Amino acid sequence: MSEFSVKFRGVRGSFPVAKREFYNYGGNTSCVEVNVGGHLIILDAGTGIVSVGDDLMEKSISSSLNTEEREPVKAMILLSHIHHDHILGLTFFKPLHLKSTKVMVFGPEQVNSSLENCLSELIFGKTFPVDLEEISCKLKISGICDGQAILLKKDEKPQLLKLEDVQQCEDDVLVTFYKSYVHPQDGVMIYKITYKNKSLVYATDKECYFGGDRKFIQFAKNCDLLIHDTQYTTEDYLNPCSPKQGYGHSTFDMAIEVMKQARAKKLAFFHFDPSYDDTKMGRIKEYYTASEKNVYLPYEGMEVSIL
Repeated sequence: MSEFSVKFRGVRGSFPVAKREFYNYGGNTSCVEVNVGGHLIILDAGTGIVSVGDDLMEKSISSSLNTEEREPVKAMILLSHIHHDHILGLTFFKPLHLKSTKVMVFGPEQVNSSLENCLSELIFGKTFPVDLEEISCKLKISGICDGQAILLKKDEKPQLLKLEDVQQCEDDVLVTFYKSYVHPQDGVMIYKITYKNKSLVYATDKECYFGGDRKFIQFAKNCDLLIHDTQYTTEDYLNPCSPKQGYGHSTFDMAIEVMKQARAKKLAFFHFDPSYDDTKMGRIKEYYTASEKNVYLPYEGMEVSIL
């Protein structure tokens, strides 16, 4: 299947908002749905993942009147890190509670613990009516680290390999990544999805360095779509009364500069501050997209085709 499409399911950062004046861009937290080469990859599991699950359930149910013959849900979830706004929706991802579902979750390995244990403590058990061990679906949670990659072949489960052992064929989907330490407390994974010589780079919760982050710019070089953290305007970032430097987030100007240095073909702003209502977002869109035709200010439900 020659498909490489992106659907924004949640574009907010920090915490979800549910107010009328935030309707145009949406109030759900980080989640991007990627359908590529016959595979479903979900970037982060903020509250935006709930709608992904709802749509998958509807698709599965409509595939057959017989529950035993319904098309099972298969998905891979990539977590950038385990701050609440990026994992809050996972327990409410309905396909997790079906026996036929197969889900693989990858995210940065944790210090002094496994990713599975951390998720179990944070969003299951004490904070949710069901323990992680009681989840119905076939669920595998794996920690990942620098020097590895994930290879997806047709009709096969994802393979976690050493980067030097990867041999990508024409119809394979390759996910590469590295850990950036500019986001407190324990950094964040930056992901690249490559298929048929096209690439998507997902860089949420990524604060920029003065003059540019050389490693990141090289990683994102010539990508077709760069999804980049833009939590703050430059004015808010440098506000002398409440500066945001060191919070682990970028500005819209920073993202534009990264786009230019990395020669990314298109840029999607992402992870908007939850205090930015539709009026402010509209002004931001007008300012940054008027002269930049390849820059997007995505909203919930917006779809972009890469291939």
